[in-house]
Amino acid sequence: MPSRSPRSKLYTRTGDRGETGLFGGRRVPKDHPRLVACGTIDEFNAVLGAAASFIRQRSVVDMLHAIQNELFNIGAELSSDQPVRRGKGQAGVFQLNPARARWLETLIDEYDARVPPLRTFVLPSGTTAASFLHLARAVCRRAERTVVTLARTERVNPAILTYLNRLSDLLFVLARYLNKAARRRELLWRKDG
Repeated sequence: MPSRSPRSKLYTRTGDRGETGLFGGRRVPKDHPRLVACGTIDEFNAVLGAAASFIRQRSVVDMLHAIQNELFNIGAELSSDQPVRRGKGQAGVFQLNPARARWLETLIDEYDARVPPLRTFVLPSGTTAASFLHLARAVCRRAERTVVTLARTERVNPAILTYLNRLSDLLFVLARYLNKAARRRELLWRKDG
């Protein structure tokens, strides 16, 4: 009978007093701006995963899964207060490349060309998939604000801020695209209610 390897426990009890360890070992309160940023990125990633579960276009789902992976990497980068070192033996260290924001710009342009020009604000609504993307966009903006707060006092890769800013724009245009693909009329903002 094959032997089973022991499973690691999901709970460690090391955070029971409201502190947690950063990548690198330093302990900080769980409401430290670095942890708030990491937690909001994690929340955003979860909302993006929920949105993807309602999308039928395989290319869009694959794109969102790639973005989710990138958000995990961003969370890992934000969870360290140590400078990133490159070189031999540093394979596990991640630093977001500024080129990733340019990839998002390409996608924004591609999908924006598929929807009617915008003449007024659009209310977050439509299909379930589009509505979840609007929700993900709002959480993305909140994640961006938490990273801005962190960057006021600690070192943050500026490529992360650019990436999150572009990503919220992409989610907006993807929501519009999914509504159009489903022949769902957009609800436009009216001053008079």
